[in-house]
Amino acid sequence: MTGALAAGSIGAAWFTGASLADEPGVVEFSETEVSRILSHGPWPMPWSPDKSNRVSGNAHAADLGERLFFDEKLSVKGNVSCGTCHIAEYNWTDGVKRNSGQTLVDRNTPTLMNMRHHRWFALDGAADSLWGQSMRPIVDPRELASNAAHVAQYVRKDADLACRYEKTFGVSPARQDDEAVLVGVGKVMAAFQETLVTDVTPFDQFRDALARGDHAAASLYPRDARRGLKIFIGKGNCSTCHTGPMFTNGEFHDIGVSHFIDGDSKKVDAGRFEGIKKLLSSKFNLLGPYNDDPARAGAVKTTHVKAEHRNFGEFKVPSLRNVGYTGPYMHSGEIVTLDQVVRHYSELNVDRLHADGESILRPLKLSQRESADLVAFLQSLNMDRAPPWRGKEYALPPCTLDGKAAVEDNYAAP
Repeated sequence: MTGALAAGSIGAAWFTGASLADEPGVVEFSETEVSRILSHGPWPMPWSPDKSNRVSGNAHAADLGERLFFDEKLSVKGNVSCGTCHIAEYNWTDGVKRNSGQTLVDRNTPTLMNMRHHRWFALDGAADSLWGQSMRPIVDPRELASNAAHVAQYVRKDADLACRYEKTFGVSPARQDDEAVLVGVGKVMAAFQETLVTDVTPFDQFRDALARGDHAAASLYPRDARRGLKIFIGKGNCSTCHTGPMFTNGEFHDIGVSHFIDGDSKKVDAGRFEGIKKLLSSKFNLLGPYNDDPARAGAVKTTHVKAEHRNFGEFKVPSLRNVGYTGPYMHSGEIVTLDQVVRHYSELNVDRLHADGESILRPLKLSQRESADLVAFLQSLNMDRAPPWRGKEYALPPCTLDGKAAVEDNYAAP
């Protein structure tokens, strides 16, 4: 409550009454607008381990998951890994329209940053847990094209991996069936991905300055980004879908991007419509036997979803954090730059939306300066640079079992 009062005070004083000597006009924020700005933080968000994954938050699991994430031997041909498409220097995506595993995939590679805060996974929401999603590329014939038998055999035969698996789960992979080992691999990969979190950004610094009523710190936020922020929370209506600290509502929408793959009317990506069908038919969803939460609290959302006509061509709203590092954009990767993304919404063709419609979407008809300002705001959601990544030096002493329970070796969530 104190932060909100401070923000209201600064909104009524500095933003509406004062000016900077070299600024042509004041960027005014009402108290309502300041409240909307504050809703996009604070960052980082609180996090607790995933109850459906008993090794979520476990240091041994994250270590093993990282090793397997970059291990090409999990693929059927030993030629690609998860790290082939999810590259740290590209914000854990790849910078290309669509990448190839065994063959060319249908969609742009999404970032893995901040995945631990998501509700649904994949661009079509075909998984309801991060561990469930982590298994899907392993067995997808276009990606790693592997299977439970291949994965389990590899983990069992590699003495170091088998040791680390047992150190994590408290049971040797030799004592589990193939499918259980595949699930275990998905869960340790999820534990690794949960450690990938973006840092604070210039926007976060501005937002936090508002919250504490710090005029001097807030004034450091660039003017064009302030103007763009005003469009984002106002005229642009962007914050309707890009909500909260993650800048996404985590749901699915049709935004007028073609669902035909490469313009071929015979190659259709149905998006959320097919994603729901895949989710509900999977034995690896949270309603299935591999959910480690006895209460199955997270499965409630899965119980209530069903594919409806309006879901056709809907895709997940991406987080905008580090958005400057995740191009090309849209599920198809067809839009190359942020300037072009803004132009898409500015010149939106509503006839390309569903007949039952995304009524919140209208052409923004932004001026050239407004478009540039909105891009400046989006760029302020980036860390100073793409997240540096130093992969582990794997020439370490081999794993040894010391009898210590894996559950005791949790890392502190950042």
